[in-house]
Amino acid sequence: MWENEVTDQPRRWSVSDVVSPSMLSLRSRTGGSTQADIVLLGDREVVLVESHFGHHLGALQAADGQRIAAAADAARAMQLPLVLILASSGADIGEGLPALHGWGTAARAVVRCSGVVPILVAVDGPAISGPALLLGLADQVVMTAEAYAYVSGPNMVEAFTGELVSPAELGGAWVHARDSGTAIDVVPDRESALELLADVLSYLPNHCDALPARLATADPVDRPTPEAGDLLPQRDTGSYDIRDVIACLADDARVTELRGNWAPNLVTALASFGGRPVGIVANQPQSVAGTLDIPASQKGARFVAFCDAFNLPLVTLVDTPGFYPGKDLEWRGMIRHGAQLAFAYARATVPRIGVTLRKSYGGAYIVMDSRFMGNDLMLAWPSAEVAVMGARQAAEILMRGATAEQREEFITSYESRLLNPYIAAARGTVDAIIDPADTRRELCHALEALDSKQERLVDRRHDNSPL
Repeated sequence: MWENEVTDQPRRWSVSDVVSPSMLSLRSRTGGSTQADIVLLGDREVVLVESHFGHHLGALQAADGQRIAAAADAARAMQLPLVLILASSGADIGEGLPALHGWGTAARAVVRCSGVVPILVAVDGPAISGPALLLGLADQVVMTAEAYAYVSGPNMVEAFTGELVSPAELGGAWVHARDSGTAIDVVPDRESALELLADVLSYLPNHCDALPARLATADPVDRPTPEAGDLLPQRDTGSYDIRDVIACLADDARVTELRGNWAPNLVTALASFGGRPVGIVANQPQSVAGTLDIPASQKGARFVAFCDAFNLPLVTLVDTPGFYPGKDLEWRGMIRHGAQLAFAYARATVPRIGVTLRKSYGGAYIVMDSRFMGNDLMLAWPSAEVAVMGARQAAEILMRGATAEQREEFITSYESRLLNPYIAAARGTVDAIIDPADTRRELCHALEALDSKQERLVDRRHDNSPL
């Protein structure tokens, strides 16, 4: 597939609506299969690096690693986003160890950019072996439909396991969008990938010491949103699409969802309220009832850390009956991975607002940015149920020896006494119970009030995040 595209000359930048011609080239005379330029991506100045698959199948030589490192260092020094377009067959075998040292040099420079400037990657071909790990170092990765990425290829898989597998089966774009969570989305081509990265970048500042620019909108901050409440089903076990609620609340219904195909029980998205860019974390009742499992915890933790790094306020919409139970999850490390989400919220210093729409039970209630995780404002709809567990689950534990009639009486009493937001409000864990029609207004006003929030950072070298 890719061999048909091999040419003697590397592909140069094309003038398009997405990327401007180069304003400045970096290390343009040092050879290799990569090119680094300062360009406009959309209307934003970025440092952009592209590996050219038409030149030695995009194999990275020592000079390429040094060029990527120089571009990353320039991005950090100039406080500009770093964007990479990768199509590489890996480190250049013919060059040997210097090629490996080159990509290691590049990886170290990219890590120095982490949390300082946004790191965005578009994969438009193969990303193989060590250089594939650059995808894991990026903040957001987009893959084109024909792209694939893996650390150990099909030949190695067959040699070690005897299993025959194609590149697409092993590390195709949809594998990374659905199964590994590496890609935030799969798009048709390079131009579409750059357009999506430009869209993501529109919500972000250039660097960690700046605030995101306001987005133009004519959507009134006090627009009523009764349709958001109407989306909740009458039955407390009924399902609905939380993305419809988010669209009701956000400016102009414009929402950019990230990793929508991976861990669908948790939605992570970028939107704006009153022109202020925000990150949204929301349980998705359409998928395993909105429970939290390992992938959802990882997805949420990574997104919260990303928003906190680049000064995006967090809006958390809660509707979850708890953590998903199961022996397999516990054996795979539910404790460690569940702690990732709690850790990310607990250390976040950006403005944080939570809204409980319906269920908020047990440990999931705490880790979904509850008041006790340090959020700034906790709101609830009248339909909210904040408790240790649901009434029927409590009856199974507390009324095991009771008759069916006694159990039903207990359930009715439990629901009336505990499963309403007014009890939580009386205890100070909910700040206000609001009408769903007022949700957008309350969020916009709260974000405005928290606009000048500052927290003193703990003086330590770094924390020790659960992995």
